[in-house]
Amino acid sequence: MASTVFDGNPASPAPDTGDVRSEFEALLSGCGFYELSSRVKIALTGGDRMRWLNGMVTNNIRDLAAGRGIYAFLLNPQGHILGDLYAYNRGDSLMIDSDQSQSEKLLATFDHYIIMDDVEVANVSDKLTAIGLTGPKSRAVLRAGGFEIPNLVPLQFLDMPWQNVSMTVVRGDNASVESYELWLAPDTLTSVRDALTNAGAMPVGANALELLRVASGIPRYWQDIRERDLPQETEQQRALHFSKGCYIGQEIVERIRSRGNVHRKFTGFEVEGALRAVGTKIQADGRDIGEITSVASLPLAGGDRSVALGYIRRELATPGKQFQVGATRLSIANLPFSEVFRHEDL
Repeated sequence: MASTVFDGNPASPAPDTGDVRSEFEALLSGCGFYELSSRVKIALTGGDRMRWLNGMVTNNIRDLAAGRGIYAFLLNPQGHILGDLYAYNRGDSLMIDSDQSQSEKLLATFDHYIIMDDVEVANVSDKLTAIGLTGPKSRAVLRAGGFEIPNLVPLQFLDMPWQNVSMTVVRGDNASVESYELWLAPDTLTSVRDALTNAGAMPVGANALELLRVASGIPRYWQDIRERDLPQETEQQRALHFSKGCYIGQEIVERIRSRGNVHRKFTGFEVEGALRAVGTKIQADGRDIGEITSVASLPLAGGDRSVALGYIRRELATPGKQFQVGATRLSIANLPFSEVFRHEDL
């Protein structure tokens, strides 16, 4: 995700049609849409909500303007990542958006740290679902479907009516391709989906979205980001703020920043030969120096392209540097992967 807005965590997308190549092409050059019914939405209310959440996560909630969102990590006291989330300031509340698989841990952690604070936590996922749209023609499709939206910056959102139905439009933060989310009541899902289809959007499934996530270089929690990982190892600087004040795990994050002693980094790999299994270790001189966490064969117009995401020792993370894993050659690549996205329409 991530997420999100398409953050690379496409929960409950439309069923796969089998034509993944066409779906992936729609995401790159047209507009694909997908359901996000299994994203968890958690509303925070109460007078202490801004101060309290600012002390919980790695990004700056204190100065978050109404109508804007941020991406952040939730850490344990040792600085390891318990989860990732988006937080949006809705004025009279904060909305937390994350993957459903993280909901139990997020809710339990929130509950543990609310002591004398005026904060109320409510899981509102049964009242609020979402549809995601990705592709350079997404805004044109929204307009054709009757959604008159202004220019929005990443993670800015707007409440608006559509055919006498209230919903929220959120601009995504995938820097590689334009994306949006529509937050809406579950009983309006069918009518909105039909309107997007009639406006020219293609329904896309989980396989195409996973290809887009990997091509964009967006790590997924549980897969590319695990609880044993430290924030700076993930290369997700967008999740960190270094002058916001104290939060859980902040001492470790600051120590890493000041000493510069993180040993691994999240990176991309160009793959020559067979794709290796997720979890495959990369070795040199008999010792582990890296690990593969995601793989994909991208169906591009110029031919399929095998790529992977994972970690490598920081001192070895020079673009173009090669490593051999059995009969497979891996080359360090910058993220997102080059020559995949069409930037002229962004």
